[in-house]
Amino acid sequence: MNNPPPIDIAITHVLTGKVSPLGHGEELSAIKKIPASGPLCLTKTGFAGDEQADRRYHGGPEKAVHHFPAEHYLKLAERFPGMAFSIGNFGENISSSGITEAGIYLGDVFSLGSAVIQLSQGRQPCWKLNVRFNAANMARLIQETGWTGWYYRVLEEGIVSPGDRLRLLERPYPQADLAHIQRVMYLTPLDFAELGKLAELPPLPPSWRKTFLARLETGSVEDSSSRLETPAAPAGND
Repeated sequence: MNNPPPIDIAITHVLTGKVSPLGHGEELSAIKKIPASGPLCLTKTGFAGDEQADRRYHGGPEKAVHHFPAEHYLKLAERFPGMAFSIGNFGENISSSGITEAGIYLGDVFSLGSAVIQLSQGRQPCWKLNVRFNAANMARLIQETGWTGWYYRVLEEGIVSPGDRLRLLERPYPQADLAHIQRVMYLTPLDFAELGKLAELPPLPPSWRKTFLARLETGSVEDSSSRLETPAAPAGND
């Protein structure tokens, strides 16, 4: 019988966003989320009314809900003095204080309102964060610090309101420490012993397993520059 430490915290904000132009370019994004004032329906693909511009990398059943801890905004304000941060800036669908990447595990099952959700994977930050904040190193900083937030899949659809409690129901994979997995992914990418162990974890996302196995096979680290570095603007017509 698995008896993990209790998690029972209030979700302070439930947020959704619409696709709109990002920065001064022509890229589209729904990264800016707006707090809801009342209950929302949570379906297998996310909250009613929430949008994603690029469904190849955002949204879908395995990334239905993004959770970003409010604690990270305090750390970011210290790193970027003078920059204004507010809840919803990082594209999160739910915000809270009381849990971070440390102390949660892939596969953790929670109740939230009348829904049941399961932690599916950590977030892999991309260059749109650089544009969102006009900071060339934002995506890389988020990756290296581990202040990424994480995603849930929806096991049972339901209604969620601001102030609802997020309660841990089950921890089926106590070996799948999210903070540790992210450290290996980003900070110790050629720790072969850990790569081998983590690649065998049942709840590991297939794309992460593929990455770990490729590192074991090649002894090298994949190039993530296209994800982290803002693309150069196309040359104008003279």
